[in-house]
Amino acid sequence: MSVFDTRTHDERTQGLAAATEAARRGDLIVLPTDTFYGLGTDAFSVPAVTKLLNAKGRGRSHSVPVLVSGPAVLQAVAGEITDDTEALVQAFWPGGLTLIVPGRPTLSWDLGGPDANIAIRMPLHPVALELLRAVGPMAVTGANVVGFPVADSIDAARDQFGGSVSVYLDAGPVLSMTPSTAIDLTGPVPRLVRLGQIPVEHLLEVVPHLDLGEFAPRLKDATVDEVAPPDMTDERAIGDDPTDPGKETA
Repeated sequence: MSVFDTRTHDERTQGLAAATEAARRGDLIVLPTDTFYGLGTDAFSVPAVTKLLNAKGRGRSHSVPVLVSGPAVLQAVAGEITDDTEALVQAFWPGGLTLIVPGRPTLSWDLGGPDANIAIRMPLHPVALELLRAVGPMAVTGANVVGFPVADSIDAARDQFGGSVSVYLDAGPVLSMTPSTAIDLTGPVPRLVRLGQIPVEHLLEVVPHLDLGEFAPRLKDATVDEVAPPDMTDERAIGDDPTDPGKETA
């Protein structure tokens, strides 16, 4: 187990090299993102994803989200890219928007869930992006054991995962614990499935026909800031299952 402070040049360089090697051999990494610390590994390694699920303490009812380094990777892994998908990517990537899209049927990966859809995002964090450019798509879930709060610091992550993680990339305390907004693009109309960092009014400017679903009554007479935030001990609220975010999540 190694910990690197990515706020210093030398340790950042060493840490990214160590994390890249660890991911390539199927080990686990804790990395910073623009939402919270994530627990990640190589998305294309089935044993590595299984190791991630075991460390997290969760089963295979939901797929692990995927982080990518840019829109070109989305083109390579998605089975279908709609005009709405392209518009949302152009407007909000990199950033706090998770897109749920059909996976390319020829991909030989297993993200732990029962279907072929992918929850995918390009984070707005320099350390995460540099690691993703070196490793490729990574399966990344919130850095917490099921039932415990998501880690807001490397110390909190180490307390939960200890030696089951090979490399910890420390970028300091998390500044925002608001999860990414999630939109399901697998149906005929884009559907909002989780409130988060992107204000709904901004989403509607890009996709006016966005189906707000169960969130419509909560948003009718309130701003996004007035909507209650998710319970961050609930893995569904932080990205493990954007297709079923629960009744109380935001």
